[in-house]
Amino acid sequence: MKQLLTTEGTQENAHSKVGRYEFLAEPFHCDFTDRLFMGHLGNHLLNAADFHSNERGFGMHFLNTIHRTWVLSRLVIEMKEMPVAYTRLAVETWVKDALRYFTHRNFKIEDSATGHILGYGRSIWAMIDTDTRQPADLLSVHNGDILKYVETDKACPINPPSRVKMTDAATFVCTIDTGYSDVDVNGHINSVKYIEHVLDLWDLDWHRNHRIGRFEIAYVAEGHGGDRLSFYREQTAPNEFCVRVMKTESDSDEAIELCRSKVVFVKNDLL
Repeated sequence: MKQLLTTEGTQENAHSKVGRYEFLAEPFHCDFTDRLFMGHLGNHLLNAADFHSNERGFGMHFLNTIHRTWVLSRLVIEMKEMPVAYTRLAVETWVKDALRYFTHRNFKIEDSATGHILGYGRSIWAMIDTDTRQPADLLSVHNGDILKYVETDKACPINPPSRVKMTDAATFVCTIDTGYSDVDVNGHINSVKYIEHVLDLWDLDWHRNHRIGRFEIAYVAEGHGGDRLSFYREQTAPNEFCVRVMKTESDSDEAIELCRSKVVFVKNDLL
């Protein structure tokens, strides 16, 4: 069960630049190695971002009333180790900068009982108009109050999201159908579902012998429930792979790129 720390909802937390929220690595959200699925960790980060923005007046709860919403553009998570089942995680999050159409948000993940740092994350978000699906001016919301919460001094010592480059050497892996459980509150395929589908491209033996050191994903276009997704994979370095996700428009047979991902694996010495 997700649990917010006792500071959540207090006047102090609502006006601080950095939010801190606690989550539990629930056993049924862990894989066969007893460690949290990357997809569920991604959900924790996105929930922390939502809590932080809602408390400060620029979250989706308010934005939906003015026909606006946040969409995730890029996400990178770099982990020293994945938490085991029943670990209580503290996720800190803050806005690094805010431009007219984009904002950069960072994350720090630690074991809340010991303070041991498990990893960091970086993300880029865009605000869009829910009617037109076009970019919206985020600085027009509450007269740009988001700028009050920009924190430039807090360190996030991982590289920002890169441009995931792929060549024609990428090979087709599989095609999957999407359905009800893939679609989120914004009406498109959930950002974390892409992470799960990408990581399913490697079999159990691979995951038994490797852990995910860095995962990054760049979202290019919206996918919707019922779309058929095609996955193309290319190895770009030892234990480093890039993945392209495509869909084909049924009325034109045009192939559209939905996202690109890069996964850096680390040989698992724990098993």
